[in-house]
Amino acid sequence: MTASFDPASVDLPTGHHIAGRFLPASGGIPLRRPSDGAAHADCPVADADCVDRAVEAAHAALAASGWGRCTPRDRTRALQRWADLMEAEAAPLARLEAVSSTRPVAQLAAGDIAVTAEQIRFFAELADKECSELAPTAEGALGMTVAEPYGVIAAITPWNFPISMAGWKLAPALAAGNAVVIKPSELTPFSTVRLAELAVRAGIPEGIVNVVLGDGPTTGAALTGHPGIGKVSFTGSTAAGAAIMENAARTGIRPVTLELGGKSPQIVFADADLGLAADAIARSILANAGQACVAGSRVIVEAPVAEQLTEMLAARLARIRPGPTWAAETDYAPIVSERQIARIEGIVGAGIAAGAELRCGAARFDREGYFYAPTLLAGVRPDNPAELAEIFGPVLTLQSFASEEEALRLADHPVYGLCAGLYTRDLSRALRVMRGLQSGTVWVNRYGRSRDHILPTGGYKSSGIGKDLGRAAFHACRREKTVLIDIARTE
Repeated sequence: MTASFDPASVDLPTGHHIAGRFLPASGGIPLRRPSDGAAHADCPVADADCVDRAVEAAHAALAASGWGRCTPRDRTRALQRWADLMEAEAAPLARLEAVSSTRPVAQLAAGDIAVTAEQIRFFAELADKECSELAPTAEGALGMTVAEPYGVIAAITPWNFPISMAGWKLAPALAAGNAVVIKPSELTPFSTVRLAELAVRAGIPEGIVNVVLGDGPTTGAALTGHPGIGKVSFTGSTAAGAAIMENAARTGIRPVTLELGGKSPQIVFADADLGLAADAIARSILANAGQACVAGSRVIVEAPVAEQLTEMLAARLARIRPGPTWAAETDYAPIVSERQIARIEGIVGAGIAAGAELRCGAARFDREGYFYAPTLLAGVRPDNPAELAEIFGPVLTLQSFASEEEALRLADHPVYGLCAGLYTRDLSRALRVMRGLQSGTVWVNRYGRSRDHILPTGGYKSSGIGKDLGRAAFHACRREKTVLIDIARTE
C-alpha cells in the first residue's frame, strides 16, 4: 500500500530540462497546493530565448545522436528502459505529483504511473513494426511510401493528469524517431521534469526530451509558434486549442493534434442494469473530482426510471469524503485552484437560477483546501448553463427522454463531441444509438478507458483534431514521402 507522506519533505525540481541537463530557475508563477491552499513553490516562466534554446537543443540532439535514423529496435530498448525506471521510481514520482496536483498518491502509484509505463512499452514496440509500404505500380517502376519523423515536436499538456498526459505526448513521438520540447501546465509542472531526467538515465540521448516550464501566453506561444517545430500536440481547452492552431500557422503551416474539451452524455435506457449504470456514472464524475475532459457529466435517462436513477446517484455521490492528496486513504481529489472552484460555483449557481433542481452538493467542503462536494442537478433544460458549459468539476446534470430519437437529440451537444456512454441490455439498440452519437468514443455498459492501449482517443466537432493513443498516435508523429523509381531496363 502506498504510504502517506509529509508534503514539506518533497524536493521540487524548480527549473527547466534542456539538452539533458536540469537548469534551475527562480521566480515566476506562485503555486498553491490544492489540498490545503498553502503556497509551496513558484513555476518559472521560460521566455522566447529559453524556448529557442530548447528547440535548438532538440535539433542538435537529433543530428548528433541519429535518434530518428537509428535501428528502430534501439529506440524500442531505450523506451523500455525508461518505462522500467518509471516503475522503479513510482513511489518518489507519486509523491512529487501528489504534492502539487489533484491526484491522490495511492491512485498515482497504482494507476497513472503504472499505466503510463505500459503505454510507453506499447509505443516502443511499434517502433520496428509499423513500417513503410510498397505500392502497386506499373511493371517497370517501383513505388513506395517512406515514413519519416517530423523532427522536433512541440507538446503542451494540461494540469489534470500531468504524468499520464506527458506519456501520451512523449511516447509515440519518441518511438517514431522525433525529439520533443514539452511544456507542462504551469499549475503542475514538476513531475514532467523528473520524467525527462529518467529518460536520460534510460539512455535516451540528451536533448531528445526537453522540458520548458511556463505559462501559455509567454512560453506556450513561443513554443507553438517557433519556426523550428515540425508538429504541435496539445491537450486542453477548446479555446486554447483554437488559439494554438492560429499561432502555429503564423510561422508556417504544420500539423496539429488537439485533444480538447468535452461535455459528454451518458444515456440510460429503462432496460439497463441500473446498479451498473449508477456505479459507472458516479465513478465517471468522481474521478479526479470531475476534472477530466472525458467526464460523463450529462445524464440522459429514460423517463420511467429517471427518479430511481436520480436517487441512486445522489446516494453514491453523498458518500464521498475528501482528504489531502498526500494521505494514502484519500480517493477524492481537490479542485486544482481557488479560481477553478469559484468558476464551478458560478456555473452551478447559474444552473440553479435557471431552473435546475438541486439534489445534492453545490457547496464547498468545510475544510482547508479546494474541495467541492459532488453535485447533482436534475430536471435541467437543454439551454441551462450547467448543461452547456464544460464545468470541469464534480457536477452531474440530469434530463429525461421518452424515445431513442429524443435521447439522441439531447445527447447532441452544440459544441463538443468527445465521448459518450450508453447503458442498455438490447444489443440492437446499442448499435443503433452508437451510430447516431456524435462522439469520438462511445462506451457501452461502462464509462472510461481500459488498459487496451491499442484503442485511440479523440473527439468530434470542437473536441479536437486527430487521435492520441493507439497506432493512430504513432502514425501522427510521422510524415510520409512518396517515392517512384523507374526500374525498366533501357538499352
